[in-house]
Amino acid sequence: MSKATGDLLSAFEAKEVEGTPPPPSWNVAPTQDVPIVAERLDEGTLDRHLLVAHWGLVPSWAKDIKIGNKLINARSESILEKPSFRKAAVKRRCLVPAEGYYEWQKTDDGKKIPNYLYSEQDELLAFAGLYEWWADPTVPEDDPGKWLLSCTVLTTTTQDTLGHIHDRSPVIIPRDRINEWLDPDLADKNDVQHLLDTLPDPVLTPRIVSTRVNSVRNNGPELIEPAQ
Repeated sequence: MSKATGDLLSAFEAKEVEGTPPPPSWNVAPTQDVPIVAERLDEGTLDRHLLVAHWGLVPSWAKDIKIGNKLINARSESILEKPSFRKAAVKRRCLVPAEGYYEWQKTDDGKKIPNYLYSEQDELLAFAGLYEWWADPTVPEDDPGKWLLSCTVLTTTTQDTLGHIHDRSPVIIPRDRINEWLDPDLADKNDVQHLLDTLPDPVLTPRIVSTRVNSVRNNGPELIEPAQ
């Protein structure tokens, strides 16, 4: 995510920023901090906030943060049943803004070709996400680091022509469904499932990029440029 904080606030009509936004990145990796958008109560008023979350969901009941390494994604088909996700699915939904994402296409000879997928119509995508607050049992109650905000990105079966690149893809919330996804009154699991089931397939463009993206040590706008 390379967009400035002000651009994200404007794009998603958010009013507040909570946390220190991470620096621009063209190679975001799991367990790093990412911006999320969620509806939050502030002195009795429901407002849309931009927050900073650890990518890798840590449920409130987790013993330690390590479980988040396995919960960077959540299959949308089962979030309403899985213990790690079912409460967040009806109470703590969010958006994870992104300009695009990388996926690796496997070839017949075993190679993996990195592709950057993006929208030609919208500079910002809104991935469907869930978030949780986790209290670190090893940290004193009055310590600012007591609470960790974490998130996961929902995935679904790739139905369109991009299925040859990978069989799973992020769930993308279109602009006209964002309010519905973030609405805290959407609290019945059947209604949440109906929303997910009725989302349109996104129209994305793939671009083969350099294998330099394979290492999280590499970063910069050149990573999303066409491979030479």
